[in-house]
Amino acid sequence: MTIELYHSAYSTCSQKVRLVLHEKGLDFISHEISFRKEEQLTPEYLKINPNGVVPTLVHNGQPIMDSSCIIEYLDEVFPECSLSPESPLDRARMRAWLRFIEEVPTSAVRIPSFEKVFLPALRLVKSKKGFEKSIDKRTIRTGFYKKMNDGKGFEQSVLQDSVRQLLETVKRLNTALEQGDWILGEKLSLADMCLVPLIDRVVDLKMQYLWHQYPAVQDWYERMTDRESFQKAFYKGSRLSQRLEFKLAFATMKKTQGKFEAVLESV
Repeated sequence: MTIELYHSAYSTCSQKVRLVLHEKGLDFISHEISFRKEEQLTPEYLKINPNGVVPTLVHNGQPIMDSSCIIEYLDEVFPECSLSPESPLDRARMRAWLRFIEEVPTSAVRIPSFEKVFLPALRLVKSKKGFEKSIDKRTIRTGFYKKMNDGKGFEQSVLQDSVRQLLETVKRLNTALEQGDWILGEKLSLADMCLVPLIDRVVDLKMQYLWHQYPAVQDWYERMTDRESFQKAFYKGSRLSQRLEFKLAFATMKKTQGKFEAVLESV
């Protein structure tokens, strides 16, 4: 049975699928998609994923889209080294976490990612006209890109909502960890795999001050990063700070860093 993964090194959604594949010891054919070249918007890729986003899993010629759907699919089709609880009640708890992660921190972390890194990089390579043209290609993310005010950055209210949502995620994670080493207690699950790429992105963006008063969150993060699956999934270039195209953004991050710290004080 052939497994192919169309993904990006630094896409958090791609990272969680790679984590599950490696945790389960599954071999796969890697097709890395370049966002810089907009390969996710080519006619060839849109044939397998009309949403124009990554990741896409192709299993025996059949494409599966949406990272949360992909990881649940993998755990059902390859039940060895299961990452789902046995009881229906605990599986429901896990799925509630997956939906929360998809709806809250996944969206929230995009705001500092773009404000601190992607927008400064886009300004270097695209004129205002080029920025608008790029927006029009992104059929399901047009609204998100338009919130960036023609590439100038997000409004204060958008930044505040992002920080509030990330803080709520940290608080819920801290509460969950009172019951054990992992989100669902003593069993590592898809919920941990789904959340850790987002927490790692927050670390990469130098925003780990969000959980300074929650040491259990840092301990959980370190347990996750120590796993062999994490080391394989987060190969060199999987973090924004490791990529040459974002070097200038990180060199000039002090201004946006102060902006987000100020937002934290206001929420």
